[in-house]
Amino acid sequence: MAKHKAPPEPGKLGPKALFLRLLIAIGMLFGVVVGAIAVQSIVTHSNPLSTAMNDFPVIPSPQSEFHKDHVALLMLGIDYSYNNLDEEYSANARTDTIKAVALNLPSSSNPNGSISILSVPRDTDVVYANGREDKINAAYGGYNANYAAAAHNSEKVIANFLGIPTFDRYVTLRIDATKDLIDAIGGIDVVPDETMNYDDSWGHLHIHFIGGKKYHMNGEQAVSYSRFRHDACSDPCRIRRQDQVIKLTIAKLKNDKLNDLLHITSLLAVVRRNVYTDLSDQEMLSLAWAFQRIDLSKVDTQQVPFLGDKQLSCCGDVLIADDVAKRALVKKMFLNNPVPNADPAVVAKIDPARIHVDVRNGSGVKGQGARMAQQLRKIGFLVDEVGNADSFSYDATEIHVHSTATPLAGERVRAALAIKTATVQPDATANPVPRSDVTVIVGRDYAAVPPQTETSALK
Repeated sequence: MAKHKAPPEPGKLGPKALFLRLLIAIGMLFGVVVGAIAVQSIVTHSNPLSTAMNDFPVIPSPQSEFHKDHVALLMLGIDYSYNNLDEEYSANARTDTIKAVALNLPSSSNPNGSISILSVPRDTDVVYANGREDKINAAYGGYNANYAAAAHNSEKVIANFLGIPTFDRYVTLRIDATKDLIDAIGGIDVVPDETMNYDDSWGHLHIHFIGGKKYHMNGEQAVSYSRFRHDACSDPCRIRRQDQVIKLTIAKLKNDKLNDLLHITSLLAVVRRNVYTDLSDQEMLSLAWAFQRIDLSKVDTQQVPFLGDKQLSCCGDVLIADDVAKRALVKKMFLNNPVPNADPAVVAKIDPARIHVDVRNGSGVKGQGARMAQQLRKIGFLVDEVGNADSFSYDATEIHVHSTATPLAGERVRAALAIKTATVQPDATANPVPRSDVTVIVGRDYAAVPPQTETSALK
């Protein structure tokens, strides 16, 4: 881990440094997603800031900073409470927002890179290393405002829950970060997804909105709206509203505020007050620059699914994660080396009769290999062999590509199967038969699809 970086001292930034800090600040606020927008806005518009780009030193590649092609970033939003004097404090706070971000760095095979964001409901049930059962957001508490220690403990707990080795870096935002940023850009226009009437005087939450009506919200209103969870949907809907507010804020930043020198100081002040991270300046700048051309509409956003809830004596109602679906999502977003997104129109034109396929059942459900082989043959693929995989523990279907004779062969198979959690991997580890272009390892995600729905899914 890089050394924890506190917000810089005020009053010491010249014009070039101020612009550099803006890129870093925006990147820290919403990860490299907003950092990429900052760079993209400057590169693609004529504005006073663009001339500063010519004076920058050489910007390093993320690979030279992280020494890998994939970076796992943990984003935490911490809540606060109020003392008897009605003063805010965040000592021993818990995390109000948890987002695991997978950054697949731009490369020759994937020039724009890709970003996946997996939200973890804060009320998710987890068993800690000492055997204590509690909500997952409790991992941040108990450190008396030692933000680095609290973040590092959260990294360990959340990485273990997701089943990934570790997180490379963290970004922690005080709850005021979003509020102050929205105020700094003059508010955002929000259409609530439902009618809300809720008051919590101790928590300073006063939420009164009519569903479907457009509101111009200031920072406090927008944060209150995104924190609302007193409906049947609770935490999952709260996450959806958080994402809605973030996207609206990003859109406003992109459309006007990043091109206006008058707003740089106020935006930077938000970061000084509210952001803690172990990303270095060089790392953040390299990420922002590398992702400058990513299409943000294609950022993959998911949420850990759950099966139900239960009551704990320590902390009330908790959500029980769907471990099988969670593992499939994590494997797709964090543990596989994704190939670049292919144009669906180009993929659809590939003749399946040119592609030899080997099918291996890894689902643990009898007959799923034969079922998939029959399905692929009906579409026109040449299925050469059907057998069992090396194990029956595959949650998600894997499509391994062994040959370059037919470009995008793996993508053609994935499109035909229409399994959202299936991944395409260019490797030779699945023991293909001699003529095979592609080996498909059948996962439990395929076994869960009723046979009668296959025809409609395949075009």
